[in-house]
Amino acid sequence: MTTLSVEGRARRLRELHAAPEILRVVNVWDVVSAKAVLALPDTRAIATAGHSIAASFGYDDGTIPLETTLDMVGRIVAVAGDIPVTADLDDGYDDTGDTTRRAIGAGIVGANMEDRLRPFDESVARVATVVAAAEAEGVPFALNARTDAFVRGGGRPVEESIADAIARGRAYLDAGADVVFVPGVLDAETTSRLVEGIGRISVIGLPGALTAGAYEKLGVARISYGPLTQRVALTAFQDVAADLYRDGVIPESTRALN
Repeated sequence: MTTLSVEGRARRLRELHAAPEILRVVNVWDVVSAKAVLALPDTRAIATAGHSIAASFGYDDGTIPLETTLDMVGRIVAVAGDIPVTADLDDGYDDTGDTTRRAIGAGIVGANMEDRLRPFDESVARVATVVAAAEAEGVPFALNARTDAFVRGGGRPVEESIADAIARGRAYLDAGADVVFVPGVLDAETTSRLVEGIGRISVIGLPGALTAGAYEKLGVARISYGPLTQRVALTAFQDVAADLYRDGVIPESTRALN
């Protein structure tokens, strides 16, 4: 049962970003995966994985229509109750303001939007448009403004990527973003420099990255896992399917989660 308004859930998500402990969000991609995570007592917020939702519908990452994403995330919002839901909305599509308004209309209270290393001023303006649209709706929308300084940085020196991430991150926060998402396999030194240079950042728990506890000690606000959770689920599914082809059986430890 939902007792908090959209505004209340948005404020709750912002509070979780601002808390001294790191916000751990386990990404989901449909209603049943969301229910499995919602059943866990440690769940404070739900984050969707755009890559995973796209894959579920047969799209490449970043090519899924906004309507399809909003329909799925809206269904997740409907089962989440008072747990705030933040969505991966790719780059915000053509009009980040309209995308934000439509997301809020679906009950979404925060979002990742990636800059794809667009020109600096254009990227900042797109963040500002998100913030203005949310303010017009009266919702403290928690924008997790993503910079692709590392993942789209190509072969440039890491120092350039760090400097770019810091410059963009500062500008996004100044424009009203709640937190800055810097995906990549970030070691302790790089993470410390980003936290010092930007302030409130979020990271992704990729293979080879630090643990959530280690990032927390470095001052990181949030950690998510993107498409990795779906990959873990699909790996288990494919492995059991292969075992069944070998005349195996369904493991007795299997839980009735659907």
